[in-house]
Amino acid sequence: MSIVVRYNPAGLTKETYDGASENVQEGQWPPEGLEMHVCFGEDGDLKVSEIWDSEEQWRAFTEELFPRLQEAGVQMGSEPQVFEVHAFQTREGATSA
Repeated sequence: MSIVVRYNPAGLTKETYDGASENVQEGQWPPEGLEMHVCFGEDGDLKVSEIWDSEEQWRAFTEELFPRLQEAGVQMGSEPQVFEVHAFQTREGATSA
């Protein structure tokens, strides 16, 4: 079952995001199971959302992800929110979860 993960970092700036991205991408990037990663919002209040093939794949990646984010100075405002996907669409057409 595909999932959407929404991260709510505290006070995330473009500069911190870019540094964290470099740090995370030193490992395997994109990680297996990651369908989409997007960073959006105002500088100083950026958010990140991802779509994963499964919660198990996401959880396995978090073991590598969270230490790398901490190294880069990213502070989480709260635990990530995880939602099951009912359906999503791409340019190629509809895909059900």
